[in-house]
Parts: sequence; C-alpha cells; structure tokens
Amino acid sequence: MCTTNIKQLKEPKTYEEQLDLLKSRGLIVKDEKQALHILKRTNYYRLSAYMLTYKDARNEFVSGTYFEEIYRLYEFDRKLRNILLAMLEKIEIAFRTHIAYFTAHKYGPLGYKDPANFKNEQYYNEMLQQMDKEVARSSELFIKHHAQMYGGNIPVWATVEVVSFGLISKMFRNLRDEDQKVIAATYYNIKKDYIESWLRSLATIRNICAHYGRIYNRNIKMNPMLFNREKKMGIKNNSVFAILFIIGKLLKDDNEWQHYITTVKGLFEQYEVVDLQVLGFPDEWEEILRSL
Repeated sequence: MCTTNIKQLKEPKTYEEQLDLLKSRGLIVKDEKQALHILKRTNYYRLSAYMLTYKDARNEFVSGTYFEEIYRLYEFDRKLRNILLAMLEKIEIAFRTHIAYFTAHKYGPLGYKDPANFKNEQYYNEMLQQMDKEVARSSELFIKHHAQMYGGNIPVWATVEVVSFGLISKMFRNLRDEDQKVIAATYYNIKKDYIESWLRSLATIRNICAHYGRIYNRNIKMNPMLFNREKKMGIKNNSVFAILFIIGKLLKDDNEWQHYITTVKGLFEQYEVVDLQVLGFPDEWEEILRSL
C-alpha cells in the first residue's frame, strides 16, 4: 500500500483548545463555561457535524453564528431521532409479526430453515448464518426455554423477536415473490417492491438512530422507492422527509399517526434554528402527511 500521501494524525486538543479553535474560525460563544461543559459531554467530532451548514468554503463560520445555536441544532436532532425511533418501533414489531405469522402458517414453525422457501439460496445461507448467531447470543428466557425443551429448535415466531430489524428486512427481501405479495397486500395494499425497498431504508435509518447518529443534513443511503405522484411533488428519496413519508404510508391506520405529525410540528416550532429544506421538507409537508 502506498503511504506517500498519508498525513500524520493531528495531536489531541484539550477542551479549552477545542473552544479556542472554534472561536478562531469566527464562532461566537455567549457562555464559555457552559460551552466547555457541553464539550466535556459531547465529543467535539460529533458536534462538528452540525457545524457544516454554518461554514463557508474557507471552513470559517458564517458571520453571526453562535455556539449555542449549533448546540440547539444538535438537541433538535436528538429529539427527532427519538420521535423516529418511536414510530419505527411499531413498524419493526409489525413486520416481525407479519413474517412470522405468514411463514409459520404456510411452511410450519421451522419453515424458515428450508432454503426451498426462499428465492436465493446463497443469500438465504448468509441470512441463516447471521440469524443463528443472533439467536445464540440472545439471553431471552423464551429462547432458552425452546433450546432446552425442543432440542434447540426455535420456531420462527420466537426467532424473529431476537434478530435485528436489518435481518428482518433481509428475510422479507428473500421471501418468494408470491409470499411478499401476500404480506404487502394483506396489511398495506401496497406493491411488494415498495415494501421491500422501504424496509431496507427504514432498517438503515433505525440503525443510525439507535447509535445516536446524525439525521440533520444527511443524505439517506438505501433510498426508498417513491410513487410517481410523490416524485412530481418534488419529494427527494434521499431526504429525511421521504423517510417520514414512507413511515406514514405504513402507519397511516395507526391511531397515533396524527399525534406523531403534531409532535414533529411542535419540535420545529420549538427549534427555530432548523432549516426544513435541509431535511427535504416541502412547504406543504404537514398537509401531505396528514392526508396519507
């Protein structure tokens, strides 16, 4: 490996030096004591990601930018993650239920261990290997119960409860087309290709939220498929709004969906520093979500 262009790592800075660096780049600090307290509890590198929209091409802060403003943006993002996680929890649990119920009734309690019930055998083998690992490290009592009472045979309705959402997404993606169609039509009346795409996107965003990653000003990988109608409305499938939109399509019949919209709206009103365009929210975003 060529090491000619590799730079030497920077020396670590004290909290005071971190703050001085920010000030030297034009950041205004109202309360230095409070700013130092924040830096001691929030990694500079984590916080710096929220500074990107406040910097110019020279890596200097735009005139009039305050440290406190950036931290409020960080707080907003934290609260938005919590709202998204609450919604994603319902979707994740629902799909664990859908897949377990369908496969158990069509193929039997251990039908998920038969590659003939899936589309791609190689993909299936990788899925089963990962599934066995996640089940083996589970400490859930019902897993131990089945291991002891049934010779280690874990039925699908128990297995789905201890594997990751990402693995649930992979499992759905490898189900036979006709099985995907039944699940998608039965519960959502949406074509299975959209459901498959949405689960991949939601598993990605759920992983980001669960690890306290940044949502604000972030292009979402595993972009969800959108209907032509939404594309014509200018909704970008790599935006946070696109994620909220597909969550709404899956939760629209949930009695809390309208409450979630109100909560998001209240969060925007609480944090005036938020730029809705950065999140991909159109002007009529509330109307779009409420009419799903």
